[in-house]
Amino acid sequence: MSRIRSVATSAALKGREALEINRRTVLAAAGAVSLSAGVGLALRPTGSEAAPATPAAPAAEEQQPVAEGRQAAAAPLAPYTKGTTLASVAAPRTSSGYRRLGDGAGWSRVVRSDLAAARSGRAGRRTALAAFVQFTDLHLMDVQHPLRLEFLRAHDPHGWRPHEALTVPGAISLVERVNALRGAPVTGSPLHFVMTTGDNTDNNAHSELEWFMKVMSGGRITPNTGDPKHYEGVQNSGLKLYWQASSTVRDGDKALGFPHLAGYLAAAIREVKSPGLNLPWYSTVGNHDALPLGCFGSHADPWLAAAAIGGKKLMTVTDAEAKKLQDSIRAAKDPKGSGYRDFLKAHARSMRSVTADEKRAPYTSAEYLKAHLDPAYQGLGPVGHGYSSANVAAGTQYYAFRISDDVIGISLDTTDAGGHYDGSIGTAQLAWLEKTLKENKDSYAVVFSHHTSQTMTNTRPDPAHPSDGRHTGAELVTLLNRHANVLAWVNGHIHRNLITPHKASNGNSFWEVTTASHVDYPQLARVVELADNKDGTISLFTTLIESAAPHRTDFSDLSQTGLAALYRELAFNAPGSSKVLGGNPTDRNTELVLKKG
Repeated sequence: MSRIRSVATSAALKGREALEINRRTVLAAAGAVSLSAGVGLALRPTGSEAAPATPAAPAAEEQQPVAEGRQAAAAPLAPYTKGTTLASVAAPRTSSGYRRLGDGAGWSRVVRSDLAAARSGRAGRRTALAAFVQFTDLHLMDVQHPLRLEFLRAHDPHGWRPHEALTVPGAISLVERVNALRGAPVTGSPLHFVMTTGDNTDNNAHSELEWFMKVMSGGRITPNTGDPKHYEGVQNSGLKLYWQASSTVRDGDKALGFPHLAGYLAAAIREVKSPGLNLPWYSTVGNHDALPLGCFGSHADPWLAAAAIGGKKLMTVTDAEAKKLQDSIRAAKDPKGSGYRDFLKAHARSMRSVTADEKRAPYTSAEYLKAHLDPAYQGLGPVGHGYSSANVAAGTQYYAFRISDDVIGISLDTTDAGGHYDGSIGTAQLAWLEKTLKENKDSYAVVFSHHTSQTMTNTRPDPAHPSDGRHTGAELVTLLNRHANVLAWVNGHIHRNLITPHKASNGNSFWEVTTASHVDYPQLARVVELADNKDGTISLFTTLIESAAPHRTDFSDLSQTGLAALYRELAFNAPGSSKVLGGNPTDRNTELVLKKG
């Protein structure tokens, strides 16, 4: 029997008994309760507690979390593969040109013993500790936003992608896939929650933030801004640089075999409906959520803020101009966006008129937090989806929560408000993390962040906290390796599946699990299961899942489901896209073994 116990009933479930949900599963999905994030508070049956700007000394009776609440009925082990990449993965069924997708062979599970030997008989001994789903890099896009960098495609084919108008139906289909899962694939235990590890939005726009909250918690979404009845952007510009899907213009993408789809743009901005996740969900912030366009620390720039909601949009530049701007962004030469502002001003006469819309305004970190705390977006909870009013008061975007009796989760903020897309972590947060791990040394810990250990190299000071030092991914790895209870660090950012073992000289070890995005092919999410093998080892099982959309597309089907299927196929064919983002077999469906600390 699998041992999965809830620590408490979610406050989000109070008063929601009328909903037709599997209450037993929700109760088992313990993501309902959070533990103290820096103040040493005991577990409470409501909400999360966040780290204050200056951590307070805990009362003696509040130094350790206290598990409260009922125990969910144990679920029998029921391994399955249906609906996962173990059973089937989208694969091309044509060999050249624009390639149509169909059902392909599944990816087998690989046992990795880099950190500990996999002992025989463990499958019959193991008990489940926790199970959850990771979403990452959804990049929900307001594709008509005036500040977008589509024109970089003049130099880099992947600077704009033909499928970008379909991020919302694509993400909804991913929610539908999770809702259809029968618990965890290996242990058969209930899934505790879904965690998004950042880049939930793309342009740091209020419009995108609203779409994200509704995708996750449920609601009707019209993925359109500006003119309420018509699309206004690069795909009806007549420019051959972009796929003019609904017109007969012979653009560069059609020359590669992309289809002419009458009615495509009208369908792309049509209202869709998300059922919302049937699990509690938590949120972690990414650079695209914190920074305009994911790279500019430009919230204080009034010109760019006005341009975001204004009626002018730049759609084309020369190859040389695009290269110069892209090189500047990649080299972090313009972290505050002042160079981009000047670039746009210099091209004012080349801009095209679009309908202005205040919903495209950039949102601040406080507005991001308040959106999560909005009762309209509560879904199945928890209240705030990890964040709390304490986060708002302290100006922090990190927290800790209890997953199950034996496991805590820790969500970090690795974005750098100083600008640039790579990340780092502040001294105050690093100290809070150390304290949280020490105070919960009797619980296993799973750490969540957006950035990977290799992409936390940006130590630019945070303008709001200039005296707070910044620290790299290597420093974070060193800290995590000091704590024997750390099992995994789960992240995204690089849009690629990658699993990295980390082992310290003191014998401690953990796995870094990086998952591909849901915007670039192969558009995946990941189920993660933790199990005690009862032989001195722990196994982490990772199982990749695709959206619920069929692998085969029908160009005449522009329904919500048809668009989600098309989203995947267009992403596969996107010019300039990487073909290695799925990773190696050792980065996909795995059993990751490590010694108990």
